[in-house]
Amino acid sequence: MIAELGLAALWLSAALAVLQMVSGALGLRDSASPHALYARPAAVVQAFLATLAFFLLLYAFAVTDLSIKLVATNSHSAKPFIYKLTGTWGNHEGSMLLWIAVLALSGGLLGGLERRMPEKTMSATLMVQGFVALGFYAFLILSSNPFERLPVPAVEGSGLNPLLQDIGLAIHPPTLYIGYVGLSVAFSLAMGALITRQVTPEFAKVMRPWVLGAWVFLTFGITAGSYWAYYELGWGGWWFWDPVENASLMPWLAATALLHSVSVLAARDALRTWTIMLGVLAFSMSMLGTFLVRSGVLTSVHAFAVDPERGAFILGLLGLYIGGALVVFAMRASSIAEGKRFTATSREGALVFNNVMLSAILAIVLLGTLYPLLTEAFDVRVSVGPPYFNPAGAIFAIPMFIVMAIGPLLRWKDDKPGRIQFEAAMLAAIVIAIVAVVAVLGDYAILPLLGLALSVALAVAAFLPLRGRNIRRVPTATWGMVLAHFGVAVSLFGMACESAFTSERLAAVAPGDTTQVADWTVKLESVDPVAGPNWTAIEARVLAARGDEEPTVLTPQARNFWSPPQPTSESALITRLDGQLYAVIGDSAGVDANGKERWQLRVWWKPFVTFIWYGGLLIALGGIVSIVGRLQVDLKRRKAKALGDARRDDLDEIKGGDTLPEPAE
Repeated sequence: MIAELGLAALWLSAALAVLQMVSGALGLRDSASPHALYARPAAVVQAFLATLAFFLLLYAFAVTDLSIKLVATNSHSAKPFIYKLTGTWGNHEGSMLLWIAVLALSGGLLGGLERRMPEKTMSATLMVQGFVALGFYAFLILSSNPFERLPVPAVEGSGLNPLLQDIGLAIHPPTLYIGYVGLSVAFSLAMGALITRQVTPEFAKVMRPWVLGAWVFLTFGITAGSYWAYYELGWGGWWFWDPVENASLMPWLAATALLHSVSVLAARDALRTWTIMLGVLAFSMSMLGTFLVRSGVLTSVHAFAVDPERGAFILGLLGLYIGGALVVFAMRASSIAEGKRFTATSREGALVFNNVMLSAILAIVLLGTLYPLLTEAFDVRVSVGPPYFNPAGAIFAIPMFIVMAIGPLLRWKDDKPGRIQFEAAMLAAIVIAIVAVVAVLGDYAILPLLGLALSVALAVAAFLPLRGRNIRRVPTATWGMVLAHFGVAVSLFGMACESAFTSERLAAVAPGDTTQVADWTVKLESVDPVAGPNWTAIEARVLAARGDEEPTVLTPQARNFWSPPQPTSESALITRLDGQLYAVIGDSAGVDANGKERWQLRVWWKPFVTFIWYGGLLIALGGIVSIVGRLQVDLKRRKAKALGDARRDDLDEIKGGDTLPEPAE
């Protein structure tokens, strides 16, 4: 009965998406029409039903209902309970149902709570949101039904991919999906404003929380996914430029540009057309990521490889949504007022420059991701990896970081570069000094060296907008900007140190043997068989010590899961403030001269590698603090309007509410 209820809830949700779309279209023609009133309640009820469908599937996985094909294919009665739950979205159909549930919830919140936009614009927005949702409902119900029954219940399930049997599955996909769906709401808002020609600061104030929230979740999801892959895959790296990794990075790059653009539109009434275009681009990248992961064109540990027909369905949705949006943009963009002008030497100018740099990096990642797929269509296999992405991206990332350091110090609309010449000279001196000192100490590649120097300069620059201000009166949203920019510096510092200073040792050792990596002494004590709930393993007991400190025990494993059968490598880590020791046990390497069996032991010392993820968390925290600041500004605005003080309202928005505050005089 669970499967039938879930499928019925999906069909009803799809019907409500049609009602929402039609009612929104009627409201666009005549907002006073009684039929236009159905869009909001349709969105709210649809949110309830789609969420109900997801929780019914979650229950089916929790109880291992083997009469449902999806459960039998992706679960097992002996699997730990937490992985039964996370297995709900550890597959194609379940993950798409989670996507739709979040999409419907977002639409319900938008329709039920938002009252600041003109009714016609809201009708157009809900129409677009219903149209987007309807396509995904059709995809799920017609080609990826998660509630399909088996003719005869399975005796036992096939189990979940062992690489996904990790707590990371509970964090990484849901946060990414919330980010993706937040961009779909931003897309609907952008199209609604474009259709009604209401691309105004008021529209931007409504759009900004959705973009900021989506950006926070994408940041957290990418950070969590990077660390998950780092410790789970056993290859010692934190980013491989895997096409599916890039599928989450591309929407983040577009969302970062959109976030800054919509903030300028909200506070300064500029970048109107640019904001709409970035709204379309950000959602395009999330749709492209969906296609790459679920089309079957990629072979990756991250990908849900499915049959080409489903990939064609998603590609059709991508063409329909984005193609239609571009047609509307081409027809209406010329009718959007230009907005306020500004000079190149202004804070708006710095933001536009960095948005162009972000767009260029996005184009580089997009080209590097799609090029191997295009060549493979002609039976030519090529591999695009760090030798392409790192230098090509650095061409645009380095000037972006430089402008990011000085941009928040500039005034709005127009400024003279000479006014901040002291700050610029100080930051330049920091970069030059660090490059000179590190270059003398060793022979390091130029990109890690520049990254290290720029990270320190960015860390200092992040706090310069606070100079000369009363700290207690600095707006909360400004602290969010400071934290986010400081987080970028921390992550860049970790990336540069890991790239420049990592030490690696691969040794064939027998129990009792020692090896050295950096200033660590590593000793293999023993190798023993162990067993888990649904796997067996060879576990090494390794003692690692640095200097005169007490040895720390590491227990890396080489596991073999039996349902489904698959080997995995479980790394073991020692975390210190200045880095991580990373150990992996490999296969048998024969016997030594004394007849002892030797084992492959690979050990890395990665200085400050954890700063990569600390920085990512700081960036996300900065976004959260900015959201809190926005809520405070909205509360001030409402109080000011209640008192009839419109002038105070405008002043709060420009001086206190903007994430990029005026520098001190």
